[in-house]
Amino acid sequence: MKALYLVHKRGISERMIGEVRKIPGIELELEHNWEQMSPEQLADRIRQFDILLLSRDPVMPESLADDPGNLKYLCYLHGAVSGRVGLRIVESPIIVTNWGDHPAMELATGSLILLFMCLKDVHKRIMAVRRGEGKGIDSVGGQIKDLRIGLYGYGFAGKAFAQQAMALGAKISIFDPYVDAVPDGCRRVTSLDDLFEAAQAIVICAGLTIQTRHSVTADLLAKLPDQGIVVNMARGAIIDQDALFTELKAGRLRTGLDVLEPDDLPPDHEARQWENLVWTCHHFAGKNWPGEETLCRRDEVVLENLRNYTEGKPLNYVIDEARYKLMT
Repeated sequence: MKALYLVHKRGISERMIGEVRKIPGIELELEHNWEQMSPEQLADRIRQFDILLLSRDPVMPESLADDPGNLKYLCYLHGAVSGRVGLRIVESPIIVTNWGDHPAMELATGSLILLFMCLKDVHKRIMAVRRGEGKGIDSVGGQIKDLRIGLYGYGFAGKAFAQQAMALGAKISIFDPYVDAVPDGCRRVTSLDDLFEAAQAIVICAGLTIQTRHSVTADLLAKLPDQGIVVNMARGAIIDQDALFTELKAGRLRTGLDVLEPDDLPPDHEARQWENLVWTCHHFAGKNWPGEETLCRRDEVVLENLRNYTEGKPLNYVIDEARYKLMT
């Protein structure tokens, strides 16, 4: 089978390219000059191949939906496909997959780190030490054992977070209307009101949709106890940011945010000085140690799907219309 990779700086590594070429039955070709092609020229190029490996660019020509040529499988190397692959292509005979649960462990670990930093008031302590102070700070709560956590969203990242937090003794309630069941030891709630009323800390792992946008409101935040915690590694627009910043400015809540809306603050914004805000600038991901080029979970997902495709086996993380509309 002929496979085409549109080479991109945020795509796959040289080692990964080598691993793809080792798969029996795949003949991989690299296209470096796709940026010089018109949409229809690009479509004609893609139609010559059975498999396409697509990174964050370019946007796929919609004409492929009606005339895919030889293309039968589009392997998207990242998460939300909606910005690069149109719904018409997803609904066409072309199979589309993405990186699946690749970011789950990283997002869960990031959420757990932010939660610990808030519980221990790490940012407050660091700022006090820099002022020549630091003694006598008592953190409310201070430990995750028996902490009542409200988990908003139980997808890949939410499941990984729940597993880690439960192992440390947290008591977890979950709100996610799209899942059928939650694990033993967790409590399922049917509304955000119930989630916030019972929680000492809220961890957001939901996707951004019409339903979730600004769904964390001032009224919900007011249900949290004094020194309650909000952690968000998902999407900034899920929270009413003005309402959250009002609570933070008053010193009533603590928060660990990897994301904002928009995803930046002016250099002179007062929030940069708040002791109860840990902000990691939407770049909390890790990278390999110097000199190491290991395959990440994304690479493993891609390789398994390519092998499955050549062997006629079912693919993992296939994108259909329902999943497409929930992705952000």
